[in-house]
Amino acid sequence: MAAIITVSFVIFSIIIYSVVKRQLIEQEARVSNNIVQTFNDRLNNIPGKLTISNVVPRLSPNTQRLLEGKTTKENDQTRQHFNDDVIASLANREMTVIIYDPSGSVVFSNGNTDTAMKMPKIGKNDQQTIVDQNHRLHLIDSQPIRSESSGKLTGYIVVDNSLSRVNDILRSLRLWMATISIVGIILFSLFAFFIVNNVVKPVKQMSKISRAVNNDPNSQERMPVLKRNDELGELVQNFNQMLDRMQAYIQQQKQFVGDVSHELRTPVAVVQGHLNLLERWGKDDPEVLEESIEASLQEINRMKHLIQEMLDLTRAEQIDVQFPNEVTNVNEVLNRTISDMRMIHQDFVITYNDALKPDTMIKMYRNHLEQVLIILMDNAMKYSTDRKELIVDASTEEDKVEIIVQDFGEGISPEEQKKIFNRFYRVDKARTREKGGNGLGLSIAQKLVESYHGKISVISELGSGSKFKIEFPLLKDEED
Repeated sequence: MAAIITVSFVIFSIIIYSVVKRQLIEQEARVSNNIVQTFNDRLNNIPGKLTISNVVPRLSPNTQRLLEGKTTKENDQTRQHFNDDVIASLANREMTVIIYDPSGSVVFSNGNTDTAMKMPKIGKNDQQTIVDQNHRLHLIDSQPIRSESSGKLTGYIVVDNSLSRVNDILRSLRLWMATISIVGIILFSLFAFFIVNNVVKPVKQMSKISRAVNNDPNSQERMPVLKRNDELGELVQNFNQMLDRMQAYIQQQKQFVGDVSHELRTPVAVVQGHLNLLERWGKDDPEVLEESIEASLQEINRMKHLIQEMLDLTRAEQIDVQFPNEVTNVNEVLNRTISDMRMIHQDFVITYNDALKPDTMIKMYRNHLEQVLIILMDNAMKYSTDRKELIVDASTEEDKVEIIVQDFGEGISPEEQKKIFNRFYRVDKARTREKGGNGLGLSIAQKLVESYHGKISVISELGSGSKFKIEFPLLKDEED
């Protein structure tokens, strides 16, 4: 970027320099041309070739009178025609005027000009040429002089404009632009160094942290948050989120393997025990054979459900990646799920209090909402041994949807309410094992709800039943 600015500045400076140079030279060219025309007007009425005797009286009457021993005030025939001194008018101008005769010999010059100096090549008309003499520009304006009466060539006039003012201005301008360019390059270089260092330093730090995490996936090294609202600040934020997500996946994998290994130990031991029992006595004892096969099948089914629930729990932790834009109609899912549960559990009375607005929408995958409702209702039914009744309340608040599943079962103590959402936690382990539970249902429900920015809570009292409430943000119209 600094290089582009520097090059642009240099190009701009060159353009400015060229424009100023052209304007100044054009001004001087007009002055030189006026002088050439003035001299031509004085000399073109000479009928013959130009000589010093007929040139000086017309260019400098005062000089001629002094040469003749007359005072400058005396009147003569020449004064009648030309009473001004064009040579004197050049006193304040750094110009050299040279008059040549037709053969190229110097007739007159107002400067220190060598009379043997060769006349430059002059065309038929007025011509102006810029030449470089000792690194200074000169404007050479030349023109042939012809007799006004006969039209014959009588001599030549050459005006050498030293362009002192122009050269001084251009020199100052070059010095000024060179100084500005050098200062600009230094400033731009410092600015570029600061910008590049400001960008490269975080990138190098990210590379260092990447290597550290690659060597130790559990490393907690993170990029410091950059206080800048640009792409680099966003990149650092995304980089840290990526590392957090990656480590979360690693921890999920470790926890999954550890939990499955721990929970499978019991059913595997049971199956192994029954197989050993069959090996010893089952071949000859039908009762032992039947009992062992039934127990083994029960444990195998439990292992199958356990593995499926663990997979569901793992998937629930990756919802924001798999289902980022899913939208669900809460009315339809509730009606469908409650209808299915009524059909499956005909021994239960399920009351549905629908206070939802028509077509209430939330940002959630339909199957996941259905899974959460089934987990809560199935869990309520497991612990409703005496009063087989459920109440489901659904309502639309200002900016959220509330769903409450209420049972009238055993209830949950305050101490256990803090633990029921933990993995593999069971309120009554013996009874839960008989009912086939693994203690993962509420953990899955909590993960699913929170993954969609919802909340799940429980209000319970021993002997009076429980209320599980879930809340989801209401989908706004502009998000549809």
